Amino acid sequence: MAIPDYQTLMLPVLKIAAEGETRVPLVAEIIADQFCLSDEEREEMLPSGKQRLLHNRVHWAKFYMSKAGLLNSPKRGVFEASLEGKALLSTKPERIDVETLKSCPRFAEFYGQTGAGKEPDHVSAAKAATTSDATPEEQIDAAQAVLAAALKADLLQRVLEQSPAFFERLIVDLLVAMGYGGSHDNAARQLGKSGDGGIDGIIDEDRLGLDRIYVQAKRYASTVIGRPEIQGFVGSLVGLGANKGVFVTTSTFSKQAIDYAKALQQRVILIDGAKLSELMIEFGVGVRSSRVIDVKRLDEDFFADEA
Repeated sequence: MAIPDYQTLMLPVLKIAAEGETRVPLVAEIIADQFCLSDEEREEMLPSGKQRLLHNRVHWAKFYMSKAGLLNSPKRGVFEASLEGKALLSTKPERIDVETLKSCPRFAEFYGQTGAGKEPDHVSAAKAATTSDATPEEQIDAAQAVLAAALKADLLQRVLEQSPAFFERLIVDLLVAMGYGGSHDNAARQLGKSGDGGIDGIIDEDRLGLDRIYVQAKRYASTVIGRPEIQGFVGSLVGLGANKGVFVTTSTFSKQAIDYAKALQQRVILIDGAKLSELMIEFGVGVRSSRVIDVKRLDEDFFADEA
């Protein structure tokens, strides 16, 4: 089954904590067994790759119940059910969620402070953070994924609207940003001026020009690049005695083309439109930062005992 959301986990977490002192990793292991999670689900990470998804949801279930006074933390990294938490369990609730916690005065105070302020957007954001099934980290990752997908689509569309010469310059900028070409001037001189059949450009792999990468760039809106086009490119590489090539397109490659490139003796990298936009974002070509959010965490080492 799928990993339960953090609100669904509140009741199981509180029940485990009522049995005595425990920690998030131990609780996550017990819950994984209770919900019969697979090995893959137990190891599933947040999109950021910083933490296991299950551990993150257990953490936030613990966090909100702590704010409601249902959990105590007698020492660092350890928690247990409080008297209030045990009293709530004695009523045999079928579920504990944010709505349940609102009946606790301490959580109501926390909830009000979180949404405090005169700006309506702050209030709605606070409510969304505590009523969504997703944890705050998951909400950030989901929003980032939506924004990234929109940016990729916008980038590709804008590239298609430009001239072939602009596309050649774009490939230069990207390869240089990735560390190839020695210098931008050298890369710009070589790309698009080799005149060899099937080759649109040559770029040094390093500053000294000890090895070279041969490039072909095709700006298509919807044409699928098939195996014959890759074979033609490879034929040009062989004729030049080259063994490294990059084939870039704004469209896509057929499965036959991809399989053919993988089986070659020569090292031929295929970059389709989706990969091209990903690389442009990763290396800052054609994009700029609009907003940076610095999410800080508690530094446990700072508060560790000196002993």
